[in-house]
Amino acid sequence: MVVFPLIVFNWWPRWGVLARCCSCPTALAEVLLIRVRKQISITYSVVSFSLELLEHQDEDEWRDDVQLLNLEKTLLRYYEFQGLRYVWLNRREAFCPISVLNEDWTCHDLHGFQRGLSLQKQSERRSIFGKNLIDVPVKSCMRLLFEEVLNPFYVFQVASIILWMCDNYYFYALCIILISIISIGVSLYETRKQSITLRDMAHLITGVKIRRESGEEDCVSSVELVPGDCLIISQEGLLLPCDAALLAGECLVNESMLTGESVPVLKTPLPAADRTYSSETERRHTLFSGTQIIQAKGGGPGGGGAVAVVTSTGFLTAKGALVSSIMYPQQLNFSFQKDAMKFLLILGSLAFCGTIYIFVILFKANVTWPEIIVRCLDIVTIAVPPALPAAITTGAIYAQSRLKKHGIFCINPPRINVGGKVSVFCFDKTGTLTEEGLDVWGVMEGGPAGFSELVPDPRLLPPGHMQSALACCHTVTLLRGQPLGDPLELKMVESTGWTLQEPEGDGDVVNAEYGGHKVLAVMRPPTQQLFLHRNSSEAVAIVKRFPFSSALQRMSVLTVATGGRSAMVFVKGSPEMVASLCRADTVPPQFSSTLHTFSSEGLRVLALACKPVDVNSDLMDIERADAEKDLQFLGLLMMKNLVKPKTGDVIDVLKKAHIRTVMVTGDNILTAVNVAKSCMMVGCDEKVIFVTATPRTAQSLPTLRFSLEDEGAQSSTDVMNQVSSGYHLAIDGKSFAAVCDHFPDDLPKVLMKATIFARMLPDQKAQLVKELQKLKYCVGMCGDGANDCGALKAADVGVSLSEAEASVASPFTSKTENISCVPLLIREGRCSLVMSFSLFRYMVLYSVIQFFSVLILNTVKTNFGDFQFLFCDLFLVTALAFVIGRGGPREELAPCRPPGRLRSLPVFGSLFLHSCMIILGQLAAYFITTSENWYIPLNSTVFGTENLPNMENNCMFDVSGYQYIFIAVVVTKSYPHNKHFYHNRIFLCILVVQLAVMTWLVLYQCPFFTQYLQLYDFTDRMFRFLLIAVAASNFLLCCLVELLIDVGVLNCFRLLRGKRPSKKQYKRLNDLLSDSTSWPPLDQTRTPTDHSVVSFR
Repeated sequence: MVVFPLIVFNWWPRWGVLARCCSCPTALAEVLLIRVRKQISITYSVVSFSLELLEHQDEDEWRDDVQLLNLEKTLLRYYEFQGLRYVWLNRREAFCPISVLNEDWTCHDLHGFQRGLSLQKQSERRSIFGKNLIDVPVKSCMRLLFEEVLNPFYVFQVASIILWMCDNYYFYALCIILISIISIGVSLYETRKQSITLRDMAHLITGVKIRRESGEEDCVSSVELVPGDCLIISQEGLLLPCDAALLAGECLVNESMLTGESVPVLKTPLPAADRTYSSETERRHTLFSGTQIIQAKGGGPGGGGAVAVVTSTGFLTAKGALVSSIMYPQQLNFSFQKDAMKFLLILGSLAFCGTIYIFVILFKANVTWPEIIVRCLDIVTIAVPPALPAAITTGAIYAQSRLKKHGIFCINPPRINVGGKVSVFCFDKTGTLTEEGLDVWGVMEGGPAGFSELVPDPRLLPPGHMQSALACCHTVTLLRGQPLGDPLELKMVESTGWTLQEPEGDGDVVNAEYGGHKVLAVMRPPTQQLFLHRNSSEAVAIVKRFPFSSALQRMSVLTVATGGRSAMVFVKGSPEMVASLCRADTVPPQFSSTLHTFSSEGLRVLALACKPVDVNSDLMDIERADAEKDLQFLGLLMMKNLVKPKTGDVIDVLKKAHIRTVMVTGDNILTAVNVAKSCMMVGCDEKVIFVTATPRTAQSLPTLRFSLEDEGAQSSTDVMNQVSSGYHLAIDGKSFAAVCDHFPDDLPKVLMKATIFARMLPDQKAQLVKELQKLKYCVGMCGDGANDCGALKAADVGVSLSEAEASVASPFTSKTENISCVPLLIREGRCSLVMSFSLFRYMVLYSVIQFFSVLILNTVKTNFGDFQFLFCDLFLVTALAFVIGRGGPREELAPCRPPGRLRSLPVFGSLFLHSCMIILGQLAAYFITTSENWYIPLNSTVFGTENLPNMENNCMFDVSGYQYIFIAVVVTKSYPHNKHFYHNRIFLCILVVQLAVMTWLVLYQCPFFTQYLQLYDFTDRMFRFLLIAVAASNFLLCCLVELLIDVGVLNCFRLLRGKRPSKKQYKRLNDLLSDSTSWPPLDQTRTPTDHSVVSFR
């Protein structure tokens, strides 16, 4: 009895806390009860200890310590949950993540850490933040065994085994014990193996060099690092053990382990601005834990190495977030698993009814009370299949294995089933739908007088600012003499013919050549240029870089001419953004029309601009905002971005499968439209309608307008006739933000019809995914894992095209370089989901078969024997349950999605009808047996297996044995999502063997098996054939029922309740928009006060 409360408290921790603790204010609590995933409660203890502080702590300087350490002796109270430490803050009156102590750090504050921390301050921070370790706990075998045994499944098994022992089912109980031991052993081995593998991946201890407050440099273990430590990075680089902000020098970093981005990224120093530091907004200046620094330069003595300050340690780092996402995957909002658990309650109700029936039967038969109790409990063990939760996961396990063979890796297997329900898939454009690399198509210089003629080769440009901008405005760097960087920038620099050189050693010679400025790189023009133009270009030195930002849509460099005669800022970015930063008198009048022309042709268009800077000013302290304003417009660079060969075929497959496809890109809207047409995301006969929305200003209200592409001077009737044949909306990021803020009633309709989302910022991509989910779409997202990280995480199914097997970006990573992995993932998801339904129905019907056969036998005072139960459960059911899920998906995607809810009419209807057919078959066999003239009724004063062998038992064993086999065939779905069951060769072989064995036991009863299985030897051979005929007829009836269900016969019952609107909001909205002839309202400028033509609730 002592064990029972422990089991209950392990299942429901809240009860354990209430039993031994009393409620108190959170500030005084010693034990916390944390509720996660709505229902699961976890108990955590609060740790308290005193901190000894320095007497003279500078409160203004060390603002992270002020939150906790404002007295000479302060009580630090914290708890740790999922690797993160939560500390009590009096001013917030709550436990907060330890990261809040650094949330107010500004970029200027981080530069203040360059002088390093003292040993005392470092010790204090280590007490607060803990060690710099991503510690993956590997539980001991005894701990794992204890947790596994206390699983409700095994507790139920133990109770069942005790019951079977009391009922003299010794062999069956011993076999179940053996199987349970093997199952627990395998589970413990796999769990511990995975934990060890993850621990080895997360474990990183290395020697690092830090700067002390005294100015000395000290080599310490990475475990001792704390936020605020000044990290000295050698020129050779290192595998970074923490997150750090780069303060001096440049670092070439391989981030593929985290983001899947295969191209090394150049990190530049963090500007010493007063804005709040965030690793997300300052990604180009942040070095992330787990990434490999390939090369560091320009930040240390002699021109090598770099200097950074530690910003996050342990689980607060980017690598810690990846490990945490693997250890504690996000809870799925998927109804299948929940419905499966709820259905066990229905089986429990069935068991309760069976218990009452058995109780009445046995009570009338004057059976002893101990026997009645055993028989009633035995019915419960039969009706409720404890292996159901484990069985329905086998489909996902097999699918995960097949995906891995195709180079698709999954860190969250339950997501595979969700992939089978995807109804809309969003794609990034560059690198996903189109090739990563681009080819230079041409250059056009521009000025107040207009644009010059198109120059197809930048080498033919005359010397000047445009040529210098193309050669210098990039973040390309050298690694062992080879240029590395963004593919677009590599092509741009290559097209100019200029050569990149980087200073060697301390760079004093190069610095002196360019006026004493610290040079990062030198761009030298080709010598052949002397023969093309009278005036040759001069070499230019890059002294400062402002890297590309998706939010700013631009990058810039600060350059110095030979001898330090002049300094110039060059800016490259989206044409709209660059033009907005230029002086209006320098932008050509034809800017918009020219940009429209090139973008409509599918070209990637970039604009370049420049501005002279006072060379005598402090160039290193110039702010980005000051450098990138009042620019002079230089011209446009056009690059051809080809669609990947597989893209069009995949989009066509998805459209035929009625899976909506959406493009989400940061590129120009016209370029995106052209690509959408090239890959058939927009059909040839379909129109594109541009959505333009403006936000509220001091002078005007927000506006919303729908305009047809290339509408010209057409009448409204002609326009509506064109639109009626099909249309797609195209919207850019600014308009999307305005619609979200000012036109919430129109937002669902725009989302329903929009196919192209252009100039979208990373946060807007994630917001788009969430808005589509609000419409009850099951959303998939495919991207490169870098700028799409937020959207990939937010999506129901996120696929990162990456070389890594695990990415912080998404639950799925694919090593293929195109989107062909998407249909494969959806096919496997549908296959896994269908198999899960099949296994669920099989396990339920297995219980029904055994439940009713036992009820019939108990009615006549007998039961199945020990070895009979063993034969049915192990040789028949278990063997089939493990191989049903091995069947693979069909090669093509069907136009319909499999059901995702168990609580549906087809599922309940099939289970009910098949149960009726099963009972009918068993009763038919029983009454046929009792109607034979040689039948001898069982008339015994004893109960159960002591009456074996007998006729009733034998006929039930024969028929139920066939039912276990054929019901596996009946519920195993194939068309239209899976291959036919005969493609599953192991399943087919087991079926053949089982049918052969069962037929042999019925027709030719071997004395050995007859003795051990306690079977009755029927002398009438025709009767044996009759039993096989009954089973075959039962099989045909079940097949007929399943066929009728598949063709939708049960849907006729829905006619009785009348047609109901869909539960999915996007389906209801689509019906409304399909019937509307007045939406979208073309060529009408609407304001928030206007009423929508199509209302929706």
